[in-house]
Amino acid sequence: MKKVILTFLLPILLLVGCAPAFSLEAPGGADEAVVENMEPAEITVGLSVSTLSNPFFVSLEEGVNTLATENGTQVISVDAQDDSAKQSNDVDDLIQQGVDVLLINPVDSAAITPAVEAANSAGIPVIMVDRATDAGEYVTLVASDNVAGGQMAAQYIVDQVGENASTLQLEGVPGASATNERGEGFMNVAETSLNVLDSQTANFDRAEGLTVMENMLQGNSDVKAVFAQNDEMALGAVEAIKGAGLSNQITVVSFDGTEGGIKAVEDGSLAATIAQQPDEMGRLALQAAYDFYAGQEIPEKIDSPLELVTKD
Repeated sequence: MKKVILTFLLPILLLVGCAPAFSLEAPGGADEAVVENMEPAEITVGLSVSTLSNPFFVSLEEGVNTLATENGTQVISVDAQDDSAKQSNDVDDLIQQGVDVLLINPVDSAAITPAVEAANSAGIPVIMVDRATDAGEYVTLVASDNVAGGQMAAQYIVDQVGENASTLQLEGVPGASATNERGEGFMNVAETSLNVLDSQTANFDRAEGLTVMENMLQGNSDVKAVFAQNDEMALGAVEAIKGAGLSNQITVVSFDGTEGGIKAVEDGSLAATIAQQPDEMGRLALQAAYDFYAGQEIPEKIDSPLELVTKD
């Protein structure tokens, strides 16, 4: 299997020196509070994940928990089940429990704002994971370069299928930063090099990917390629394409590099996936929390590794 590195992982220590986006409120109106140093074993982490029905976020949680176990850190993990209101309530509960840091992977980048601002008011540092928040302060965002990944997916389609190929796009959860950024990157190339017939949301969900693709195929018989903004939607789309008898006519490219996505590349169902490393993303997020409480300055963005994975 061919793996092309798109974004290299830089050790956090090499990135130290950029100004953090978060500062604790000091009592009595002082400009800035001094962060009390804490050892990893003293820290209680609140982890809010958008959904554990998606294997990508299961791996992300595992990355956090693996590093936490190595360092004796307590992690309280909650599953938002792709429900923005539930996630806001979950984060409020974690704040009430007095966690020392919040790692948040938001369902929706706008809807999570009040919860992030509540954490700011409580003096609890926030680290965003995979997706950003539209407002509120946070220490850092740990994520892959979604714009670059979207561009690479589109360019791969151009290279494999040809200029102006008739293409469909399956979008993720509306309002999620990953949706916006992957779509932006894809369209940066597609607007001039592909013929995008339609683009619809399937909410990063496999079942919706199947249904939406079935509907899109009915009105677009000359499709040559599909870009799905995650592997789950892509796997649903593959089933729809098989059902329509078009497997040999349509090239499908996806994003995430989950176990299921990689297997689909190996068996030829997917032409390629822009592979993230969610377990490493989780480890990087928790390491950023450790570095914060060690008094280090943290960059506003920490890039997680990204690869183009093909069968060849």
